[in-house]
Amino acid sequence: MKKILYFLLALVLLVPTSCSDFLERNSLTSMDDSNFWKTENNVRLFVNGAYAYYFSGYSDNWGSVYAPEVYATPYNDDRTLTGTQPSIMVSVPKDNWYRAESTAYRGTWLRHRGSAPWNFAYIRKWNLLIERLDMMQEEGNLTAEAYNHWMGVARFLRGWEYSRLVQSFGDVPYYDKQVDPTDIDAQFKDRDPRTFVMDQVKADFDYAMQNVRADDGLDYINKHVVATVASRCMLFEGSWLTYHKNDEALKTCSDIDGHAKTYLQAAVQYAEVTINSGKYGFNKDFRTLFGNLFTTLTGSANEVILYRTYNKSVNNASQHCYASYSGGNQSRESQRTSGNFATLKAWICQDGRPYNSSTVENVESFRLQDMVVTRDPRFEASFLDEPWTTATGLFVQKFIDRIGCDYFWKGGTSPAYYNSCTNENGFPCIRYAETVLNWLEAKAILADFFGGAAVTQADLDKSINAIRTRPLDQVAIDKGVKQTAPLTLAMVSSMNDPERTSDIQKTTLGYKTRGACSPLMWEIRRERRMEFFMENVRTLDIRRWGWLELMLSTNNPDIAVGGWVELDLARNKPADNPTQLTNLKKTRNNAGYNLLTASNVNIVSVRHIESVNADGSIVLGPRIFFDGSNYSEMRGFLVPQNFKDFPEINVDVRNYLEPICNDIINQYVEKSASTGKEYKITQNPGW
Repeated sequence: MKKILYFLLALVLLVPTSCSDFLERNSLTSMDDSNFWKTENNVRLFVNGAYAYYFSGYSDNWGSVYAPEVYATPYNDDRTLTGTQPSIMVSVPKDNWYRAESTAYRGTWLRHRGSAPWNFAYIRKWNLLIERLDMMQEEGNLTAEAYNHWMGVARFLRGWEYSRLVQSFGDVPYYDKQVDPTDIDAQFKDRDPRTFVMDQVKADFDYAMQNVRADDGLDYINKHVVATVASRCMLFEGSWLTYHKNDEALKTCSDIDGHAKTYLQAAVQYAEVTINSGKYGFNKDFRTLFGNLFTTLTGSANEVILYRTYNKSVNNASQHCYASYSGGNQSRESQRTSGNFATLKAWICQDGRPYNSSTVENVESFRLQDMVVTRDPRFEASFLDEPWTTATGLFVQKFIDRIGCDYFWKGGTSPAYYNSCTNENGFPCIRYAETVLNWLEAKAILADFFGGAAVTQADLDKSINAIRTRPLDQVAIDKGVKQTAPLTLAMVSSMNDPERTSDIQKTTLGYKTRGACSPLMWEIRRERRMEFFMENVRTLDIRRWGWLELMLSTNNPDIAVGGWVELDLARNKPADNPTQLTNLKKTRNNAGYNLLTASNVNIVSVRHIESVNADGSIVLGPRIFFDGSNYSEMRGFLVPQNFKDFPEINVDVRNYLEPICNDIINQYVEKSASTGKEYKITQNPGW
């Protein structure tokens, strides 16, 4: 995207601060604020500097901010890695590293929360823009239409940033204008209740929906970008208040149910603007959405609302390192983390039913070669259909094109655009699938808890079933992949997936607050899990639903188990190496996924299926370790090597929110001592 070229230039106008430190930095250029605000193009330049922050796609160079999750280490139940699982945060940080702007720190925060660190730099940026737009209007430098559009963009981004802060911390101090450096009272105010903050966010979104252009050029913010992101933020907040209504942290707020209903209704209304526009649909296969080189898909793929391109001919700095983690380069770097048994069980079958009640032939097999032709097509588009070098044996290939994957099988030197930080694969930052799934879930919560109209078959057809009509590419068709049957209300009432009311679910905060989710809500959540696998969505979802407890394997044993492997067999690609049968070597170059070695005796282990319950759910047996000779027993669900659960403190209720770090708290104490006034900031409960 050409807008990325302007990132550094526009960033100098940002003047980053924290809520307790509003000192301005010296200008690094000759740009003069007094003469900059003269044209609409300059306003665009200022906003362009934030696109990489909000729409990162695969991130840049070696950064992991918003990169797909097989490269980062997200905190959710979709992935497992070897060794000790990474903790979320078990103690209050001493230093104020919340203010750090580097991608490394932002990546840490996204792993923990999927939302924002304690940094008010972008709040100040958008408040500054709002004030400058008013000045430009007064001086006659903007038409009324341009003023309304850019004010809508500024308020949309301010609302989005505040929503992300609330997602991390709950209550946060709210500022609707730049804070004067001499205004100590404003700088050191306490946190405002999250419902107050989100009311202001909703007002910003309402304004943006009324004023942002429906089309401002290819891959720029438009009304439909606003609608999808705003529905995301309102859904998060409405569902948070629904499933967390008894939390200690919400005692600062009043009328929890009333606010939840308002936000959920807003999520529905925002999404409907895009749904009713008739502009978007699902005309491209799933793999093409994520495996496209050099150019945007916006327009040609009518599901893509905003796309980020990576093209060295436009900007050599906009490279990223993702394809090498998807089998597209000669090094075939391993994925540190990948899906687990919990993920596999969640995938719907081609008849639209879960594995434990499906009648699809061979559905009981969890061999990847079988699963790609019995499960929803997104499974085949997401996973390599052979075990490979990850902790769980499941190798994600969702984020690269089909051609790049050929180098995985056949070896050889791949073109530079598949390699390491020279990859030029684009990313669909905002997709219509999210629009319709946000809309459907908000409607379902309103129906379940707030007297809203029941979800209809027409609603399912506009959302889940529309997604399932995506075309298949020829590779999938040749394997025998078929489109998933549409979901009907009759099916929902008859499936009654035992996973929905299992003991695993009973450990969660959401279950304790609201009981088991309805059968329809269960299917909506399942659809989100399949659709957004490894896309930085699940972390936010399990937090807002009150499912954080699923991150502990003592509560959710399925996260401690990987995919089905047959470690004593060769690859299922005989055409590439017809003489290779059972010698445990998995690639043409005689090196690869060979775990049955002398060094792995008593380390590599699998679990067999011990029995199947009457309801179709699977019971796994104990771990069986490789002893150096029991090759034929090494067929089962792979257990990540040296797996160790993190301490139980990770899933304490307090961990749904981040703490205010000691550095911030101490600044308030120090300011009180130096001024004689009382300044304090309230810590989150349990910290």
